[in-house]
Order: sequence, then structure tokens, then C-alpha cells
Amino acid sequence: MDSLEQTDKDLQRLENQLHSLLDQIHKLREENHSLHVRQETLVVERASLVAKNDEARTKVEAMINRLKGLEQT
Repeated sequence: MDSLEQTDKDLQRLENQLHSLLDQIHKLREENHSLHVRQETLVVERASLVAKNDEARTKVEAMINRLKGLEQT
């Protein structure tokens, strides 16, 4: 095998590695985007749950205060 053939094989191998790396980068970017979208969704969901929890706590505290008021009468 002469040096030209070896160079061609080396270039082909490098090209294949480059394509593989580019595919990996593309997949990682897609996964990263998906994870960011999921994180945003979870942050919004968490905020909603915290608000509902606060509302429930307020209602329970109001019921307890009413019950205490009824006990005192």
C-alpha cells in the first residue's frame, strides 16, 4: 500500500469520525433542548402546586379558626 492509499484511508477514517461526532452533537443538542423544555414545564407545575398548597393551607386555617370560635360560644 502506498502513501497515497494510506492517506486516503486516514482521511476516510477521519471523515467517518467527524460524521459520528456531528451526529452525537445533534443528538445532544436535541436532548438538551428537550430537558430545558421539561425543566420549564416542571417549574411552572411546581409554582402552581405551591399556590394550590398555600390556598389549601389558608382554607384549613380559616376552618380551624371557625371551629375554635364555635367551641368558645
